[in-house]
Amino acid sequence: MATKESVKERTGSKLKEPKLYQVIMLNDDFTSMEFVVSILIDIFHKDPVTAETLMLHVHKNGRAVVGKYPYDIALTKIDLAMSRARAEGYPFRLTMEEE
Repeated sequence: MATKESVKERTGSKLKEPKLYQVIMLNDDFTSMEFVVSILIDIFHKDPVTAETLMLHVHKNGRAVVGKYPYDIALTKIDLAMSRARAEGYPFRLTMEEE
């Protein structure tokens, strides 16, 4: 008579959520408001009303968090926006901070 051996597998592995980084838009006196709104819509996927509200917040307060992303995504979005700004001749700046 053969005995059945039971094998137990661990299924409770814990996945660690990646750290999030805040992408922060900084104000300057040269980048046009229209350009900032287009960056917020095209790269950060904000709707036009939210994009304009964020742009005005940056204009009045000097900075605003425009999104929270894992490190690689935050860096990619910053690089895309900064490249586009350089191509247009704007001194536009973004930075990121760990949440």
